[in-house]
Amino acid sequence: MERTDDLKIVKVKNVPKRKNKDTWAIIGFIAPAFLIYGVYVIYSIFMTFYYSLFDWTGIDSNMVFIGLENYIALFRDGVFWTSIQNNFLLVIASLFTQLPIGLIMALLLFSPIKGMRLFRSVYFMPFLMSTVAIGILFIFIYEGNYGLLNSVLGVIGLESLQTAWIGKESTAIWAVIATVCWQFAPFYMILFRATIVGIPEELYEAADIDGATGWQRFKNITLPLLMPIIVTSAILSVIGSLKYFDLIYVMTGGGPNNSTELMATYMYKQTFTNFNMGYGSSISFAMFIIAFIVTLFILFGDKQRKGNDS
Repeated sequence: MERTDDLKIVKVKNVPKRKNKDTWAIIGFIAPAFLIYGVYVIYSIFMTFYYSLFDWTGIDSNMVFIGLENYIALFRDGVFWTSIQNNFLLVIASLFTQLPIGLIMALLLFSPIKGMRLFRSVYFMPFLMSTVAIGILFIFIYEGNYGLLNSVLGVIGLESLQTAWIGKESTAIWAVIATVCWQFAPFYMILFRATIVGIPEELYEAADIDGATGWQRFKNITLPLLMPIIVTSAILSVIGSLKYFDLIYVMTGGGPNNSTELMATYMYKQTFTNFNMGYGSSISFAMFIIAFIVTLFILFGDKQRKGNDS
């Protein structure tokens, strides 16, 4: 009996050692990722806020501490408020254009149409193209004198609608937003399609036996099971729209007359064109705070929805 008890004691004592080894192995594997994330994300956020407290060109070593004066100036800056408005226009357009179009295209890929494999490649092609190439392409499409869009409008007898699409303040932002939505809708199509593929076929077979229509199948099976990826896609869309930069910079540079300015383009101009690193850092940190608050709002809304469903 004593020998058996000793063996039991040995086994019990060996369990924590094994757990400690597993814990250190896990830490060893994830430590490099956490280190990179900490240096390039967490540290950068704190340093952005630190630089925003100074009047600094970003080049010389003369950094003058001015406290929150950059943020006070930011709240009084009309261009900054215009950029926020344009960013939220892009957010709304992305949520209510890119996601629905991506879902529709994903559903079409499951329709019994011949050559759907070709359509799958065609649908995804805009997302594979270089942003600079897309920007240059749509500059020629929107060009006021010989652009493709105005030429088509002339052919179908709608000359009254012809205009300089990216040369007028009233139309430039909408022209660029349409281009952004055209580029990124295929990305969400792939996310939705991958999720739909994972839905068990037995659910649809049971719905067919019960006599459910196509709309009822979508409403009661597909859409509820897609909600987690829809929430994830919404967060990606919001964050991407709030920090968007490249296509705006290529097509309009924030013009005409700051009508297409976004927070990221305005931050770039202040930092690397006007050499005002402190003020540019305050814009960058404001972008982070806005994106963080909006993301929390989406997550809280999804949590409330799950609570109501349960």
